[in-house]
Amino acid sequence: MSEALGFIETFGLVFVMEAADAMCKAADVELVGYENVASGYISVLVKGDVGAVNAAVEAGVEAVVSLGAEVYSHNVIPHPHQDIEKIIARYSFES
Repeated sequence: MSEALGFIETFGLVFVMEAADAMCKAADVELVGYENVASGYISVLVKGDVGAVNAAVEAGVEAVVSLGAEVYSHNVIPHPHQDIEKIIARYSFES
Protein backbone atom coordinates (compact mmCIF):
# COMPACT_ATOMS: atom_id res chain seq x y z
CA MET A 1 0.00 0.00 0.00
CA SER A 2 1.65 3.21 -1.12
CA GLU A 3 -1.22 5.63 -0.65
CA ALA A 4 -1.92 7.58 2.51
CA LEU A 5 -5.01 6.74 4.57
CA GLY A 6 -7.27 9.24 6.29
CA PHE A 7 -9.97 8.59 8.87
CA ILE A 8 -12.67 10.55 10.65
CA GLU A 9 -14.84 9.19 13.45
CA THR A 10 -17.99 10.96 14.59
CA PHE A 11 -21.41 10.11 15.94
CA GLY A 12 -24.27 9.44 13.54
CA LEU A 13 -24.76 8.72 9.88
CA VAL A 14 -25.75 12.28 8.95
CA PHE A 15 -22.47 13.70 10.23
CA VAL A 16 -20.29 11.01 8.70
CA MET A 17 -22.05 11.55 5.36
CA GLU A 18 -21.28 15.26 5.61
CA ALA A 19 -17.65 14.45 6.41
CA ALA A 20 -17.36 12.02 3.49
CA ASP A 21 -18.91 14.51 1.09
CA ALA A 22 -16.56 17.29 2.19
CA MET A 23 -13.55 14.97 2.02
CA CYS A 24 -14.30 13.86 -1.54
CA LYS A 25 -15.02 17.41 -2.72
CA ALA A 26 -11.95 18.95 -1.07
CA ALA A 27 -9.26 16.79 -2.66
CA ASP A 28 -8.54 14.01 -5.09
CA VAL A 29 -9.13 11.11 -2.71
CA GLU A 30 -10.93 7.80 -3.03
CA LEU A 31 -13.64 6.94 -0.54
CA VAL A 32 -12.60 3.52 0.75
CA GLY A 33 -15.48 2.70 3.07
CA TYR A 34 -17.02 3.22 6.45
CA GLU A 35 -17.72 1.26 9.60
CA ASN A 36 -20.36 1.62 12.26
CA VAL A 37 -17.95 1.13 15.12
CA ALA A 38 -20.29 0.94 18.12
CA SER A 39 -23.33 2.67 19.56
CA GLY A 40 -23.61 5.12 16.68
CA TYR A 41 -19.93 5.95 16.29
CA ILE A 42 -19.08 5.77 12.62
CA SER A 43 -15.68 5.98 10.92
CA VAL A 44 -15.12 6.92 7.29
CA LEU A 45 -11.90 6.15 5.40
CA VAL A 46 -10.28 7.76 2.34
CA LYS A 47 -7.03 7.15 0.52
CA GLY A 48 -4.82 9.07 -1.88
CA ASP A 49 -1.57 11.00 -1.89
CA VAL A 50 -0.51 12.48 1.43
CA GLY A 51 -1.32 16.09 0.61
CA ALA A 52 -4.77 15.24 -0.72
CA VAL A 53 -5.60 13.05 2.25
CA ASN A 54 -4.49 15.74 4.69
CA ALA A 55 -6.65 18.33 2.92
CA ALA A 56 -9.60 15.94 2.79
CA VAL A 57 -9.45 15.09 6.49
CA GLU A 58 -9.19 18.77 7.42
CA ALA A 59 -12.24 19.55 5.27
CA GLY A 60 -14.19 16.64 6.73
CA VAL A 61 -13.44 17.71 10.29
CA GLU A 62 -14.48 21.30 9.51
CA ALA A 63 -17.74 20.08 7.94
CA VAL A 64 -18.71 18.03 10.99
CA VAL A 65 -17.81 20.81 13.42
CA SER A 66 -19.75 23.36 11.35
CA LEU A 67 -22.88 21.28 11.91
CA GLY A 68 -22.34 21.44 15.66
CA ALA A 69 -21.24 17.83 16.01
CA GLU A 70 -18.11 16.45 17.62
CA VAL A 71 -15.31 14.70 15.81
CA TYR A 72 -14.17 11.97 18.18
CA SER A 73 -11.06 11.09 16.28
CA HIS A 74 -9.26 11.78 13.03
CA ASN A 75 -5.93 10.69 11.67
CA VAL A 76 -3.77 10.49 8.57
CA ILE A 77 -1.27 7.69 8.05
CA PRO A 78 1.15 8.92 5.39
CA HIS A 79 2.78 5.58 4.55
CA PRO A 80 0.78 2.71 6.04
CA HIS A 81 2.39 -0.69 6.42
CA GLN A 82 1.25 -3.17 3.78
CA ASP A 83 -0.49 -5.33 6.39
CA ILE A 84 -2.92 -2.49 7.14
CA GLU A 85 -4.63 -3.53 3.90
CA LYS A 86 -6.00 -6.56 5.78
CA ILE A 87 -7.94 -4.25 8.08
CA ILE A 88 -8.98 -1.84 5.33
CA ALA A 89 -10.42 -4.70 3.27
CA ARG A 90 -12.98 -5.32 5.99
CA TYR A 91 -14.31 -1.77 5.78
CA SER A 92 -14.14 -1.46 2.03
CA PHE A 93 -17.24 -0.95 -0.10
CA GLU A 94 -15.88 -3.74 -2.31
CA SER A 95 -15.79 -6.40 0.42
